[in-house]
Amino acid sequence: MPHDYQTTVIGFVGVALLLLAFVLNLFKLLRSNGPVYMGLNFVGAGLACYSSYLIMFMPFVLLEGVWALVALAGIVRALLAGAKPTRR
Repeated sequence: MPHDYQTTVIGFVGVALLLLAFVLNLFKLLRSNGPVYMGLNFVGAGLACYSSYLIMFMPFVLLEGVWALVALAGIVRALLAGAKPTRR
């Protein structure tokens, strides 16, 4: 698929979510083990992965795919542990 406007927007939204999670954590507004942080990472990395796939840039498909899976594992772990949403 050729690089188009939709693909770029998907990528930008994904990266913006990742950066939002990072900045909020850096300023201690979100904990790195909290569900909102992990959710932002999961959705952001998933969108960035999909965008990278659409332009066939496989190194970032791997990077963002693993990032999304790790975030998902954190979400599942928190749910199984009965963790409540944590926010600072």
